[in-house]
Amino acid sequence: MRRFLPLAIVSLFLGGWALAQQQSQPGQDQPSQSQIPQSQIPQNQAPPRSRDAEAGESSSRDTRVDLSPPKDDAKNHPNSGIDDKDPEDEPDGVQEMHPWNPYRAMKDDEVGEFYFKRKAYKAALARYQDALIWKEKDAIANFRMAECYEKLDQPDLAIQHYQEYLKILPQGPFAKEAHKALEKLKAPEAKADAAEKIQSKK
Repeated sequence: MRRFLPLAIVSLFLGGWALAQQQSQPGQDQPSQSQIPQSQIPQNQAPPRSRDAEAGESSSRDTRVDLSPPKDDAKNHPNSGIDDKDPEDEPDGVQEMHPWNPYRAMKDDEVGEFYFKRKAYKAALARYQDALIWKEKDAIANFRMAECYEKLDQPDLAIQHYQEYLKILPQGPFAKEAHKALEKLKAPEAKADAAEKIQSKK
């Protein structure tokens, strides 16, 4: 009898544990909480929470990511390309949206370079204009557009794009060339203005 007593205690313990495990498994003849009538739910128990109410929120309020810009961000990066205009200042309250894809802009720059080397300046100009659609402040596209306009005898547009390049990259790889081109393009303008002034005095 003494031999069977510890064995009986262990079997009772294991039997109770197995029964508890079987009852705790969901999906086997266990009704879910949504299937239980409201009258059978104890009054002090809170109803189950719905995730739909918190759609988009983190499951843990301590792990939310702060997406606000750093302090003095606008001051430290004045030409970052973010437009802070109020949409109400625009006509009809709508701001124009441009796609931004630097990879496509880079590809357009490469194709523009291909045409530029073959002296197909109009084709190159079209590709550089496409690059500016995908990346508004593309320095390379602005510089090459200025060169194309210069080759196509449109000095006003060439000056505009050389200046835009220098605004984006004042110490860029083509800054010296841009300054030389601006001096050369502005010199005839200065002579023409002086000639107009002399003729107006007569």
